[in-house]
Amino acid sequence: MPEGVTVTLRCPATRRRAHECVKDCPDGWTATFAPPKRSGDQNARMWAMLGEISRQVVWHGQKLTPENWKDVFTAALKRQAVVPGLEGGFVVLGTSTRRMCKAEMGELMELMSAFAAERGVVFRAAEYERAA
Repeated sequence: MPEGVTVTLRCPATRRRAHECVKDCPDGWTATFAPPKRSGDQNARMWAMLGEISRQVVWHGQKLTPENWKDVFTAALKRQAVVPGLEGGFVVLGTSTRRMCKAEMGELMELMSAFAAERGVVFRAAEYERAA
């Protein structure tokens, strides 16, 4: 068997392939079953939304970058902890959106949409429309 195999379960044939891989693996190997990862369309839509929010919302007197907004929304979604930093300030103990499954990304974008609607943000980007 090669160094590793990834099988996406889509039909009876791919399920049989996964079963064969498990049967043929030597002792000590690990099998992981996980929900689908976020899609490219979801990623494009998220960044389009973050860009619009960044351009249109002033947060506590300051403009945030799309990356900053991603941290704000991810922290809100995951109810993340904040701890003191090593040299002052604070650090949010976060979760990367890269590790989110499709359902979690959907929840994140719903949170972003609700926030944006409360503040009158208009989404104009083509990526937002295409991935909706």
